[in-house]
Amino acid sequence: MRERFEAVVDRPPSARASGRPARLAAPAFITVSSVFHYLGPAFAVLLFARLDVFGVTWLRIASAAVVFAVWRRPWRLVPRLTAAQRRVLLALGVVLAAMNTAFYLAIARLPLSTVGSIEFLGVVIVAAVGVRSLRNALALGLAVVGVLALADIRLAGEPIGFGFAFANCALFMLYVSLGHRIANTGPRDAARWGGADRRGGADRWDGVDQLGAAMLVAAVATTPLGLVHAAPAFHHPGWLLAGVGVGVCSSVIPYVTDQLAMARVRRATFALMLSLLPASATVIGLLVLSQLPTVRDLLGVALVIVAVALHQQPAHRPG
Repeated sequence: MRERFEAVVDRPPSARASGRPARLAAPAFITVSSVFHYLGPAFAVLLFARLDVFGVTWLRIASAAVVFAVWRRPWRLVPRLTAAQRRVLLALGVVLAAMNTAFYLAIARLPLSTVGSIEFLGVVIVAAVGVRSLRNALALGLAVVGVLALADIRLAGEPIGFGFAFANCALFMLYVSLGHRIANTGPRDAARWGGADRRGGADRWDGVDQLGAAMLVAAVATTPLGLVHAAPAFHHPGWLLAGVGVGVCSSVIPYVTDQLAMARVRRATFALMLSLLPASATVIGLLVLSQLPTVRDLLGVALVIVAVALHQQPAHRPG
């Protein structure tokens, strides 16, 4: 059973998403994701001057949950999921709650680019596992060198901040694993999870609907602590609107584009493409937070872009 389960996790994207157009679409989705992944947090850093970190985190998750609820009504999908799929959905919701909290606690103490570089360390492992050719091994190597050039990690001075950053790194690995799982197994894949329905692959929006349901779980998980700290925003419409903007930029746009990309490429390919994250963190840190990059930072960004361009997604082979 375990081998069967792992085969589902690591299987190639379904035939509906195969072919050159799908492989070209995935980098576009990931590029959008990488920009918004840090654009929202950059705005959140500015909001920290008004609200506690836990309050900003709750506003981000709760506003995203409301958007998904209105847009996708994800609870309609839940009854059609198997017990195993519901457990994965619940786990993803808990991971999203913990990951976003750890991430904000980290960026409240460390530069955005540093947290972004540490965040990528975990997905390097995922990408390395999926290397299948010399060209992709070279792409992975360039990405790692680029991220190391971007990572100006000094553990002295902010040990708590680095602790949260590495916790976020581990949780981000779980997000990639669980997110890829729901992107490629919807209710019509029930047979692969032990059910009786054998009608084929998951619809690409099934993953988004499951993501929306997981976001509702995350909102519930963060409410006991976060709502109290977010309460002042309800007396300041500007703060509340900023919190909603952070949620849309951080937890709706990037997570939806992640799902659409995950449905088109293998998990290892997706992980490698996430090397764009530290590069985007550096650019967003410059434009929004005036955190100036060095020549070394710019070299790192260039290496990451070359690595993503060099990587080749294996063509899907039916059966």
